[in-house]
Amino acid sequence: MINQMYKEMLQGKSVIREQSEFAAELGKEIGFENVFDYSLGNPSVPVHDDYTKIMFDLLETKTSSQLHGYSPSLGIQEVRAKVAKSLSERFGMDYEAKHIFMASGAAGALAHAIRCVTVPGDEVIIFAPYFPEYFQYIGKTGAVIKVVPADTATFQINFDAFSEVMNDKVQAVLINTPNNPSGIAYSDETIKKLTGLLEEKQREYGHDIFLISDEPYREIVFDGMQIPYPSKYYNNSISCYSFSKSLSLPGERIGYLAVNPKATDADIVAVMCGQISRGIGHNCPASSIQLAVAEILDKTSDLSVYETNMNLIYDKLVSLGFETIRPGGTFYIFPKALEEDANAFCMKARKYNLILVPSDSFGVKGYFRMAYCIDTEKVVRSLEALERFVKEEYAGA
Repeated sequence: MINQMYKEMLQGKSVIREQSEFAAELGKEIGFENVFDYSLGNPSVPVHDDYTKIMFDLLETKTSSQLHGYSPSLGIQEVRAKVAKSLSERFGMDYEAKHIFMASGAAGALAHAIRCVTVPGDEVIIFAPYFPEYFQYIGKTGAVIKVVPADTATFQINFDAFSEVMNDKVQAVLINTPNNPSGIAYSDETIKKLTGLLEEKQREYGHDIFLISDEPYREIVFDGMQIPYPSKYYNNSISCYSFSKSLSLPGERIGYLAVNPKATDADIVAVMCGQISRGIGHNCPASSIQLAVAEILDKTSDLSVYETNMNLIYDKLVSLGFETIRPGGTFYIFPKALEEDANAFCMKARKYNLILVPSDSFGVKGYFRMAYCIDTEKVVRSLEALERFVKEEYAGA
């Protein structure tokens, strides 16, 4: 018989995908250049030139089996060693290859990390606003999700609510900074306060509590900001990273899990991930892609367009009377809608060829997300449509 759980999931399709699909259909009618699609977080800047050169070089110098054969379950050893060295030098840590597990993007890293530190029935805390797919990544492990409501004044952590949710069933806390959808990066103060509380609760409950940090936007930060590396503040930490945004490689599905060398059982977590892969089939990322990214670990694509786009959109939103917090990174902004029903607000925006994502699925009502990873020229043209939308539908509210 067909699995009813997955059959029922068909009724709960991602609103992000629905908006993106609507944009695609609209583009067929009026021309894609006329659709201001802010739905999908798909990087718009080209891959780094060095990546392309490296791929050509690999094709010329490596054997077919080196490039196209199965990679080891934990990832190519030399790649893991280079990732460890890069992280150690950059963040003042003591990673070794044994602390790194190569994964199919941050999603793959999260799928392994959660299974490493929980069993069915354990609780995992997440913070609103959150990436909606966390409910799939965590829920399908059998763990129970506990949501901390958002502090909409800052979108930093709501510590009063966190204290209410925290209990001895919690085995892991998942954070995402810089954050999708808010664009906010957690401050040093926030990270220190969170990790201090986790240390306190570990002692109180008498068991480990792991901090899992989802970091695909680590390199996209604005105003020259230096954001904290959470694993540096807390021993029982796991960093989940993707090259999808930093190098504009979302389709290559490559990232890694890095367990803090001081964490409990740090030396065997990557090996455990290899065993987890046997159960979920989320293993052996492409050998050629691993080899290529290993040569440019500390480089990024030209990410400056995201800050340019953010400034244009933020300034226009503020001038039109929207309440919004200026993003510290990512390529998202999360303004408050001009009416309580964010879904109705986003449906009205469609009449102006503006494709926005309502906030309900992010765990916050009354807001909307704009993914501004599109050409700046299109951003500029969209601002006139945004202004018309506000003035005609909300009388300049």
